[in-house]
Amino acid sequence: MKKYLVEFIGTFFLVFTVGATVISPGAGPMAPLAIGASLMVMIFAGGHVSGGHFNPAVTLAVWIRGKCDTKDVVPYWIAQIAAALAAAWLIGRIKMAGAAMPLALASWKPAFVAEFLFTFALCWVVLNVATSKGTMGNSFYGLAIGMTVMVGAYAVGPVSGGAFNPAVATGITVMGLSFWGNYWVLLAGEVAGSIAAATAYKVVNGND
Repeated sequence: MKKYLVEFIGTFFLVFTVGATVISPGAGPMAPLAIGASLMVMIFAGGHVSGGHFNPAVTLAVWIRGKCDTKDVVPYWIAQIAAALAAAWLIGRIKMAGAAMPLALASWKPAFVAEFLFTFALCWVVLNVATSKGTMGNSFYGLAIGMTVMVGAYAVGPVSGGAFNPAVATGITVMGLSFWGNYWVLLAGEVAGSIAAATAYKVVNGND
């Protein structure tokens, strides 16, 4: 139960930070930095308890890699999605009604590619810095993971919304930052990126 609570808390603050910094009045061009930093500090705070996934795509990748017990996968996903919904609800109470500006996708293909690439990058980094024997006991894993999200948000945020995380995708959709019609595109790209990253990790590192 402690692991699931940590996953809820970390995911909540990640999604809450997304809404608080992106919905006007927000943090403007500094929003990706704040979002990446929020993930970083939550990983440092809770990584030793739950692994600091805070992302169903990361949980999937870590499970495929063999570092997450099967019995924890669905409870992690439930905690993460519940946290996203709670954060979205609270943002709706704090921010002005109608302040969210939803992203309209010009086409689903660029958004799918954007979500695939940076979910791949995020899961690839997580697997290598937080689950690999070669980096065991390092002190930089939270920074590396948080900065990957920051880089992705700056690089492709205007293309897909920069979720790279089904919980964040759920949160931004409920908050009105993304249309419901975009939801499947985000999820498909994220799941594909997660599976591809875990597969690439196993090819490069074998069974580690």
